[in-house]
Amino acid sequence: MEQTQQASLKAKVQKLGSTLSSMVMPNIGALIAWGVLTALFIPDGYLPNESFASMVGPMLTYLIPLLVGYTGGKVIAGERGAVVGAIATMGVIVGTEIPMIMGAMIMGPLGGFTIKKFDAMFQSKIKTGFEMLVNNFSAGLIGFALALVGFQAIGPVVDRLTQAMAAGVETILNAQLIPLTNIFIEPAKILFLNNAINHGILTPLGTEQVSETGRSILFLLEANPGPGLGVLLAFTLFGKGSAKSTAPGAMIIHFLGGIHEIYFPYVMMKPLLFLAVISGGVSGSFVFQLLGAGLRAPASPGSIIAILAMTPMGSYLPVILGVVAGAAASFAVAAVILKADSKEAVDTFEESVKATQAAKLSAKGLAGQTSLTGIQHIIFACDAGMGSSAMGASILRKKINAAGLPQDVTNRAINNLTDAANTLIVTQEELKNRAQQKAPNATFVAIENFLNSPKYDEIVATLSGTDLKETVVAKPAPVLDFDLANINEIVLVHDDRKGSATMGQKVVERILEREALDIPLRKVHINELEATPQTLVISKNSLTQAAKQKVPAAVHLSVDSLITTPKYESVVANLKQIA
Repeated sequence: MEQTQQASLKAKVQKLGSTLSSMVMPNIGALIAWGVLTALFIPDGYLPNESFASMVGPMLTYLIPLLVGYTGGKVIAGERGAVVGAIATMGVIVGTEIPMIMGAMIMGPLGGFTIKKFDAMFQSKIKTGFEMLVNNFSAGLIGFALALVGFQAIGPVVDRLTQAMAAGVETILNAQLIPLTNIFIEPAKILFLNNAINHGILTPLGTEQVSETGRSILFLLEANPGPGLGVLLAFTLFGKGSAKSTAPGAMIIHFLGGIHEIYFPYVMMKPLLFLAVISGGVSGSFVFQLLGAGLRAPASPGSIIAILAMTPMGSYLPVILGVVAGAAASFAVAAVILKADSKEAVDTFEESVKATQAAKLSAKGLAGQTSLTGIQHIIFACDAGMGSSAMGASILRKKINAAGLPQDVTNRAINNLTDAANTLIVTQEELKNRAQQKAPNATFVAIENFLNSPKYDEIVATLSGTDLKETVVAKPAPVLDFDLANINEIVLVHDDRKGSATMGQKVVERILEREALDIPLRKVHINELEATPQTLVISKNSLTQAAKQKVPAAVHLSVDSLITTPKYESVVANLKQIA
């Protein structure tokens, strides 16, 4: 009972945070446009231009709050709520002299909630032929009334509240206490409150600070990729099994792609690693504060590329040093934890994955469902409906297409889920309760690791109407049309994008270890490729011709993907027979 209450409380907190962030995240593009405009054309920008700079103020004062209010109303009550929310937001904008992003986050949902309640009470009572008249006038009059309320009451209150919070932030900055906020921010991120913290709280406060000082450290507190990078690097060097093999690819997705959710499962599988990300967050923020780092606008996603793009001219070194400090501190703590407890890490992660693969679908993984009969749509749902859900949907979509199944696979924010019995919703373990509240009649699959979930194959097997083991038997690895008798080395070839080769190398290493084969394996850039007739050169289709021209005497294997190809199993099986 107590666990149920705790799960319910967590779901409610996540839902509140998601509602706040869902108003800001769809409009991050507008904030970035405003940040770029500011960086380029204000008097101390890269390309000072008085005419273009005249757009800076109106965008921050009118455009961004109206977009936030519109989106907030839409989240609650669709298009009618969006219109009423925007009208209501205009009241708090005009009634104050500061950017009213926080006011918009109040008035937008309030407008949507009010029009939704009105429709619930009166829609069924409208006489035929008067629907458009009532709908238009109700939206206009409710919006008009809320705009007056916002102008007279809510705007001034939010103004004072914003000034009080800004003063609080200033006090924290002056007291040199900003790094301590990461003691709360980093664990909250792992509980999938990252978007709520960054876009629901820090972005409005940071935007207010930028309007006065030109930059804000608040944009860096949650977005800093250093802590996650340190944890993933530690797993790459000191991890075991699947956690080790997937960590290099996760690092690329996290650091360059900005999808921080990718490292959450690594931390959650060993709770002591919370200390690592906290250490990284505190260390990074300390350096940011010490060197006066800050961004002109939110960095979304939290990619190093987005962060540097939003960095003011001449301030790159403090930002880079803060990220490096965060990564170094996180790595140091995580390395100690993993090296001191490596056996438990193997047991926890490896055995968990094996148990999941071996479990019957009726007992685990599909929320008690023994069949997915009737499923027409698959939705990969996460908090924001962008980075992590898009990545998971892409992996699952490829498997569905490869199996020739008709189901479509999309990604969506949990707040935007619709309830349907013919829908399968795939989400993270931590977000399952919230997703079920939004779509109680859907079928659910909860996963832990975006890159390496055995449940993807279980879904495909179930939709195909076969058992997972039968599916494996029915689809044997491809037969090779060349001889591997003299092969004493395997080389994976890549171009300038070496991430897939790194992940592919880990996949082949794992298969070789499983079969107890000791064969040298390396990856190399196409321009540096050297090989003997005893070398098996593996390359993507687009590089195979160049590889053959480079080393025509070697044995060549062309693959569609360096990461996920059944040909690896065939290669190792042949080498095993020869050995």
